Amino acid sequence: MNPNMLKKLQKMQKDIMIAQKELEASTFYGFAGGIVTVEFTGDKKMKRLTIEKGALEQVDDLGLLEDTIVAAVNDCMNKIDAETQSIMSQFSQGGLNGIF
Repeated sequence: MNPNMLKKLQKMQKDIMIAQKELEASTFYGFAGGIVTVEFTGDKKMKRLTIEKGALEQVDDLGLLEDTIVAAVNDCMNKIDAETQSIMSQFSQGGLNGIF
């Protein structure tokens, strides 16, 4: 492998690591039913779960509230996955083509 290619690969590896750390430090929110909000970091660690005041009066059934929480978490996970794919695709689409 020529030294120029090796330098490009090392730079791309460094850029991927930086992008991953920035993603992990980002905050994502998921919402459902107008009563549940969840907050996660980009590495999928939950930071906060908020249930709006009066939600228990609005929801007749505990199962419905549980389903709403699950929907909010899934919403947030989908946002994290989409952002991860968007960020990492820049390395797979243009990154290796510029090296080889």
